[in-house]
Amino acid sequence: MDFIDKEILDYSENHTTAESKVLKELTRDTYANILMPRMLSGHLQGRLLSMFSKMISPTNILEIGTFTGYSAICLAEGLAHNGTLYTIEVNEELEEMILSYFEKAGISSKVKLIIGDALKIISELEVEFELVFIDAEKINYANYFNEVISKVKTGGYIIADNVLWSGKILGNQQGKLDKDTDALVKFNKFIQDSPLVENLLLPIRDGLMIMRKI
Repeated sequence: MDFIDKEILDYSENHTTAESKVLKELTRDTYANILMPRMLSGHLQGRLLSMFSKMISPTNILEIGTFTGYSAICLAEGLAHNGTLYTIEVNEELEEMILSYFEKAGISSKVKLIIGDALKIISELEVEFELVFIDAEKINYANYFNEVISKVKTGGYIIADNVLWSGKILGNQQGKLDKDTDALVKFNKFIQDSPLVENLLLPIRDGLMIMRKI
């Protein structure tokens, strides 16, 4: 993810609304105790997710891939009154940590954490979403999109994380792709060609694909 100039990144963070105490604590806890802590959304991306959510004021949000709960806390900041965030995490070992930080952030009553296979769970949800955030298995990004698009309200948004994959998506020019990179290259093209959405690939952190359902 370190392909943006560090001085520019630092400057951007220094001119962005600060994280809450809870988010700072969650970041420290994640980096100290969880494998692959860089999966956490972080300051800039977290504030962007919060800003999107506040602009939309969604009644229902779906998050695919909770990790330790950072992005869920940010997304929940913009929920409409009596709104609900549904967040799906495959790793049951993270459940206790996630729930503890939801409680610390004061969002427990607004969030439904579901542990399990997202592709199976999404098909069972009878909810219309105004905002969806995808940050789970990269090889399934297109599958997540296909599963959820019918449940997104017209004019609603889907955001997919990691679509630049530390710049490795450009490796297709040399024909050297691992399975995740290959999946993301195909996903980006799939979205670019899709008649179902208009899209913007935003080069923040590790790349965010912003999609608006037409």
